[in-house]
Amino acid sequence: MSAADLTALLPLIVLAATPVVVMVVIAFHRSHRVTALITLAGMATAFGMLRQAAAAGPRRVTALLVIDAYALFYVGLILAAGIITALLAYEYFRRRDGAPDEFYILLLIATAGAAVLAASSHFASLFLGFEMLSVSLYAMIAYQRGRERSDEAGLKYLILAGTSSSFLLFGMALVYARTGTMEFTGIAGSAAAMQGEAVFISGLIMIIVGIGFKLALVPFHLWTPDVYEGAPAPVSAFIATVSKGAVFALLLRLFAVMDIHDSPVLTAIFALLAAASMLIGNILALFQHNVKRLLAYSSIAQLGYALVAAIAGGALSATAVSYYLAAYFITILGAFGIVSLLSGGEAEAEMIEEYQGLAWRRPWIAGSLTALLLSLAGIPLTAGFIGKFYVVAAGARSALWPLLIVLVISSAIGLFYYLRVIAALYARVPEERERAGIAPFLSFTGSAVLILLITALIVLGIHPSPLIALLETTVARLL
Repeated sequence: MSAADLTALLPLIVLAATPVVVMVVIAFHRSHRVTALITLAGMATAFGMLRQAAAAGPRRVTALLVIDAYALFYVGLILAAGIITALLAYEYFRRRDGAPDEFYILLLIATAGAAVLAASSHFASLFLGFEMLSVSLYAMIAYQRGRERSDEAGLKYLILAGTSSSFLLFGMALVYARTGTMEFTGIAGSAAAMQGEAVFISGLIMIIVGIGFKLALVPFHLWTPDVYEGAPAPVSAFIATVSKGAVFALLLRLFAVMDIHDSPVLTAIFALLAAASMLIGNILALFQHNVKRLLAYSSIAQLGYALVAAIAGGALSATAVSYYLAAYFITILGAFGIVSLLSGGEAEAEMIEEYQGLAWRRPWIAGSLTALLLSLAGIPLTAGFIGKFYVVAAGARSALWPLLIVLVISSAIGLFYYLRVIAALYARVPEERERAGIAPFLSFTGSAVLILLITALIVLGIHPSPLIALLETTVARLL
C-alpha cells in the first residue's frame, strides 16, 4: 500500500484507532466526560482529515474500497451525525446512573462500519461494514438494561438483522457463483449477459431483501417502531440517520455502477418498495401517540421519497438524493435530539400528551420542534422543502408520474400527523398539568446542538446554493 493510499484512508484509520485509545484510557481511568471528549476528538480529527483524503483521491485502495468525492461526502455526513449523536448521548447518560464508557466504543465502531459502507466497492467490504454497524447496534439498542422495552428491542433487532444478513450473504454467494467476482464493477460487467439467469436474479433479489431490512423499507419495516421506541433516544437518532444513510449511499453506488435502469425487473421492484414505503409509512404514522414510533414510521416514508430520486437516475439523481439525505439527517437528529434532551432521569418524553402546552413552558424548544416537523413535512423555508423539491424534479425529469402521484398523496397524509404534534405543542392545558409537564433545564451542550441543527435547517432552506454547488462537484461525478 502506497503513502497516497494511506493518506486517502486517514479518516477511516483515525476512526478505527479511536476506540482502541478509548479502551486503553478506561482501563486506567473511568470518566464519562473524558471518554466522551476522546470520542468527540477522534471523530472531529477524522472529519478534519477529509481534506487530505480528498487531495489524495480519487483512488481505489485495494479491491475493497474506493475513496472518491462521493464516498468522502457521505463519510463527512456520517461523521457529523456521529458527533451530534455523541453530544446527545453525553447529555442523555449524564442524567442517568452507571458508567456509559463502553457506549462510546460501540458508537465509534458503528460509525466506522457506516464509513466503510459508504466507500465499499466489493462484497467483502460491504459485508464487513454491515456487520461492524449491526453488531455494535445490537448492544447500543439494549444498552439501558433497566428500561422495560430495551432488551426486547435489542433482541428483536438482533434476530431480524441476523436474518437480513443471511439473505444478503446468500444473495452475494449466488451472484459470485454466476459472475466469478465480488467487485461491483466486475459484477456490473457481467450483469447484461446474466439478465435471464435465474440464479443471478435470485441472488440480486436476496441482496435487495437484505438492504430492504437495513433501510426498513416496506414490507421489511416491522422492526422499526419497536426498536426506535425501546432504544435510548440518541441511539434511535443514530439508527435513523447514520445507519440508514450509509446503506443508502451504498445503494446509490450500486445503482450507478450496475445501472439498474437497464433492468425493468429491478426498477419495478424498487418502484414498488418506494410506493409502499411512502404510503404505508405515512398511514401507520397517523395512528401513533408515541413520538418515537411516529418518527419511526415517518422515517420509513422519508426513505421512500429518497428512493424515488434514486430510481429516477440521470445527472440530477445523486444530487437530489444527497441533498435530501443531508436535510433528513438534520431534521431527524433534531427531532430525536429534542426527545433526548427533554427526557428525564428515568423515563423518556415520548408520548404526544407530554408535549401538550410545551410552547407556554419552553417556547424555544417548542419552536425548534415545530421547525423540524415542518421540514419533515416539506414546508417552504426549510431544508426539507428544498430536498423534496429536488426529489420531485428528479422524478419529473424521468417521467416517474405514478410514483410522484403517490409521493404527493402520501405527503398530504404526512402533513396531518405532523400538524397534530404541532397542535399539541401550542395547546392550552390546565395550570396543574402545565406545572407537571416536561420542561427540563437545557444544558449548554444541549442548547448548542439544538441551535446548530436549527440554524442548518433554516440556512439550507433559504440559501441552498452552496451545498448544491458542492454536491454538483462531488457526488454528481458518481454517474
